[in-house]
Amino acid sequence: MRIPKPLVVALAAAISAPAMAATNTLVGWAMMPADTFSDGPTSGQMANANPYGTFAPPYENRQPVQGFSAVLPGADENSFIFMTDNGFGGQTNSADALLRLYSVRPDFRTASGGSGKVSASDYLSGAPLARFTHPSRLTLNDINQKLELPIQADYRFYYNDGSKPRVDSAIDFGRLLTGADLDVESVRRDKNCAMWFGDEFGPYLVKTDASGTVTRSAISLPGVYAPQHADVVAGRATANLGGSGGFEGMAINPRGDRLYALLEKSVNGDPAGTLRINEFDIDQERYSGKVFFYRLQAPEHAIGDMTAIDETRFLVIERNGATATNGTPFKKIYLIDIRGVASGGAVHKTEVVDLMQLADPDDLNGDGQRSVTFPYVTIESVLPLDARTLLVTNDNNFPYGGGRGLNADVTEFLKIRLAKPIPGVRPPHLQQARDARRCELSAGLGQG
Repeated sequence: MRIPKPLVVALAAAISAPAMAATNTLVGWAMMPADTFSDGPTSGQMANANPYGTFAPPYENRQPVQGFSAVLPGADENSFIFMTDNGFGGQTNSADALLRLYSVRPDFRTASGGSGKVSASDYLSGAPLARFTHPSRLTLNDINQKLELPIQADYRFYYNDGSKPRVDSAIDFGRLLTGADLDVESVRRDKNCAMWFGDEFGPYLVKTDASGTVTRSAISLPGVYAPQHADVVAGRATANLGGSGGFEGMAINPRGDRLYALLEKSVNGDPAGTLRINEFDIDQERYSGKVFFYRLQAPEHAIGDMTAIDETRFLVIERNGATATNGTPFKKIYLIDIRGVASGGAVHKTEVVDLMQLADPDDLNGDGQRSVTFPYVTIESVLPLDARTLLVTNDNNFPYGGGRGLNADVTEFLKIRLAKPIPGVRPPHLQQARDARRCELSAGLGQG
């Protein structure tokens, strides 16, 4: 697309000052061990070995619960729905990694108590469960053959030549979706109980019912092609977006009729360090044509998540690839606003949280310090709990790591109290949770 000339000036103005990032405080902390598994089928048969020598794949009759790339409110105020992404970090090593959503119940350690442990919970009720099994999750599937993409279940895509281990027959039989099919990085529930997943491989939007069953063909972003897009693979189009550059963040407005899908990388020809936000009309099931631009603080940065506050304001996680063991980490959350911004313009942007500078006066994470950092390479879930509290969680890229130390990363759940509240935030575990329960009860849980 042609970039309007005023955009160059607007992009410079969009770089924010840290107006809201005073002393933000950790008020709740919980941790899920790296080796947290659900029932199978077997996974990790094509995954690389863990460089730290622990949790070596494959995982017989087990699926890793982590890493988490998106969060939704759960069935009650103490549970959350987290989505796993494509499995082991690549399309060619994740053909036996199922795409799932899990109900998770953190017992946050706070100044007044709490264990800091994380358990499974029932997807429909939020009630605690002893372990991650069928009642705690749903699995994405294309049992009705709507997707119109080559998927692992058909053996039309990967490893049909006998060169790699054959995946479990349950994947074929249930047409269960895997990390070889899609790299889902975001999920939202619309006003009609449908779920929408933002994918990086196309980039595609994928629609399912409340049970996780695909209900229509994947929707491409017009004129944008990642290397894994079906048309690029077939030679019908040329890639103009870097690999893993598709929809990393995706927000839905409070009315539930508009999606705002944020790319992770710049489209060829766009100004360096600018990412497109594309508006999608849910009622029409097509892009509206409105495009906004998010300006990164540095061109080498990436985004991790995008969550709506109201009809025009959103939270965005921006980060670099550094960790506590490699480089200088940059991990921040910004408030952006499209109000008054014309299509093709740059969003307004204000820093809210520096995740590398959090007060921890009660030493909730138990490291002996009165401050805490969050240095993981990927931080991909943010959910506003009220005007002064955010939930933030990392993607631990299981079984790999290096975030805090030279070991496989855990998943940490942070409750952060903001120094300055964000006006207009509505607690998510009210109407959203009731709507979610209504949707899931009407549909039942999905395949697998």
